[in-house]
Amino acid sequence: MSEAERLAEPLHGRCLCGSVKITLNAAHAEVDVCHCGMCQRWGGSMYAGIEADDFSLSGEDAIATYQSSEWAERAFCKKCGSNLWYKFLPTGNRTFLAGLFELPSGLPIKHQIFIDDKPDWFDIAQDSPKKTGEQIIAEARAAGFTFE
Repeated sequence: MSEAERLAEPLHGRCLCGSVKITLNAAHAEVDVCHCGMCQRWGGSMYAGIEADDFSLSGEDAIATYQSSEWAERAFCKKCGSNLWYKFLPTGNRTFLAGLFELPSGLPIKHQIFIDDKPDWFDIAQDSPKKTGEQIIAEARAAGFTFE
């Protein structure tokens, strides 16, 4: 579990059409950013996600999932197409699309991963730790995960 500070109040979010509603309890007070090619194709640019210790969903009948790799699943609303979450299959951990929620101002970026895949046409102003794809895969392998 991350050592990040937790938000005291639950976060309530929804997809664009409102068919899927998500409540995050004890949300981590930081945002994860991924620049990998899959995230770029999935959302048009980077993926910004927020983790929580617990969550609840409504509108499960409107949710579709897609296993985008051996280790990842992505979810979206079947009605409006809004991206909902990224799930790391080996652990079951999810990050929820940050844009689904009205987040408090001033949240820091935990880190930016796959920074070597970031397009050169944009930059994030907030300074944050940056890891290349090679670095993040090496960390995952060191933790015992395999990707073959």
